[in-house]
Amino acid sequence: MITWMQRHKKWLVITIWISTIAFVGAGFVGWGSYDYGSKGGAVAVVGDREVSVTEYQNEYSNLYNQYSRMFGDQFNQEMADKLKLKNAAYTLVIQKNLILSYADELGLDVTDEEIAKQLVKYEAFKKDGKFDKNTYVTVLQQNRTTPTDFEASIKRDLLLQKVESLFKVEAAKNEIKNLNELLFSEDEISIEVLNSDDLTVTIKDEDLKNYWNTNKDSYKSEPSVELQIDEISISKKNFSDEEIAKHYNDFKTDYKKEDGKIKTLEEAKADILKVLNENESKTTALKKYLKLKKGEEKFTTSKNYLEKDLPFGIESNKDILAMVPGDILKPILIDGKYITIKMTNKIVPKTLSFEQAKDMVSKDYNEVAKSIALEKKATELLKDFKGKNIGYVSRGSFDKIVGLNQNEASTFLNKLFTTTEKKGKISIGNKVVLYEIHDTKFVEYDDKKDEAVKSTLNNLLNQELMNNLVKNLEKRYEVQSDLKFEE
Repeated sequence: MITWMQRHKKWLVITIWISTIAFVGAGFVGWGSYDYGSKGGAVAVVGDREVSVTEYQNEYSNLYNQYSRMFGDQFNQEMADKLKLKNAAYTLVIQKNLILSYADELGLDVTDEEIAKQLVKYEAFKKDGKFDKNTYVTVLQQNRTTPTDFEASIKRDLLLQKVESLFKVEAAKNEIKNLNELLFSEDEISIEVLNSDDLTVTIKDEDLKNYWNTNKDSYKSEPSVELQIDEISISKKNFSDEEIAKHYNDFKTDYKKEDGKIKTLEEAKADILKVLNENESKTTALKKYLKLKKGEEKFTTSKNYLEKDLPFGIESNKDILAMVPGDILKPILIDGKYITIKMTNKIVPKTLSFEQAKDMVSKDYNEVAKSIALEKKATELLKDFKGKNIGYVSRGSFDKIVGLNQNEASTFLNKLFTTTEKKGKISIGNKVVLYEIHDTKFVEYDDKKDEAVKSTLNNLLNQELMNNLVKNLEKRYEVQSDLKFEE
């Protein structure tokens, strides 16, 4: 999948100038081992504008979440690194600041009222259907940002929209009609679908070693951490009736039934005992935590974990990964125990030896070898291609393409209707479709499809216009940055 994603990265990273604040409700993605100094520092200067670390990190987080939504559990940090998302985030944030610098030159600005109108639109900040300041602050804290930073992001986006509106164009009616007829034309074709899964290839150890040697940087150990751990189990002390009653009187509103009514002392007794024992154990754990920090006591165990296998819960795992060697995390309650954790070492990924990586190399090279064999077979068959005539097809004729699922058929048909060759081959993942076009006809013009065509055409025209604007602005404003990325 990585190879496919790299090949289609320009399509996947959709270049939209007006970003949504995607990290609200989606989660903030961190930067791993990169160190950009203080949170408020600048990673670049574009014209007179400083690009802050926060702005840069948010751009990366938005991109990461975009990919994550598209590919689900298959997408992870390793894939993000291979796709060089940090580079992509850097490019996008620089491009946006070039446009913002132009907005400054034009004298454009965003008022506090405009920002406020945008804020009240976010469902995440509402309580009982209305914007709530406390909810707003809490949600931002959960996403590791502040009102100041968030509102600055909104201001940037609104300013980008203002610049974009200056260059907005609409497709002409005749352009829409012509594209409508072109998009919904039909081709009579013959096809044959080849699948690499149907091929068997012979692989030698020498081939695997050569492949590993060329791609060894792709085969690394998982990042891991060395931790020291101390555990204190929840006590099972029997508190006196007076202690239980006092706690109940102080906190009785915390103990409610399902119908919302407050429990009686007797009904709440078991819950109160649990809370009192947890509180006492937490006090004990905190006292020991202070002694562990001072070196007056020692941790009871040491353990190594792969970063992806940390067992302490999502939030605690994030806190642990943010630690540096020597840091000690305050006691956390997990499975009836208060656990204090010290980070002793972070083990960075190392290149695996050929023997260690052999199984992964074999799997990857097998796909490469099959891909080469598939391409060779397709080229040979195309010389004297006959195929099966499936009649006339349009861009929506998914069910006519036997051997491809709907997504694959859609990709094939879109490529077919943009090709200039009457006969050829189209690669789709691990498949190749051989085709020959016998005839083309235009279907009857349907103005009901004009709106969809208009939207597509307007997007293409405006995106191309903004791309050209950025190219000109790159010559107009100086970009200063010490950041270096791998090519």
